[in-house]
Amino acid sequence: MGRLETLGRALFGGVLAYTAIDNLRDIEGMSAYADSKGVPAADRLVPLSSVMLLFGGIATVLGRAPRLAGGAIAAFLVGVTPTMHDFWNMDEEERDGQLIHFLKNTAMLGGALFFLGRGPEEN
Repeated sequence: MGRLETLGRALFGGVLAYTAIDNLRDIEGMSAYADSKGVPAADRLVPLSSVMLLFGGIATVLGRAPRLAGGAIAAFLVGVTPTMHDFWNMDEEERDGQLIHFLKNTAMLGGALFFLGRGPEEN
């Protein structure tokens, strides 16, 4: 494995793991925000999705189980992105910020799909 690939995995997975830890540290606030956005059973789904993201981030950093890690990250992003960053429903003041979050998550989804598509021989 090359140095650039190692650095890329560390940056991609590390930021996602940090995000998950940040979510878990304020799980009540994150659950309340998700509930306000209409997420059903937010008090259960937010911790579960945050743990999935944490697993995916750590596994990516370590270069382990790329398909499982990519799948966990992709599932998180597919569920969270259109629900929590619905820029099309925002007033003008919030729209640009939410659009940036939506696009950022879409780019990360591309990275997750890359790992999801890797075969076991490419660990």
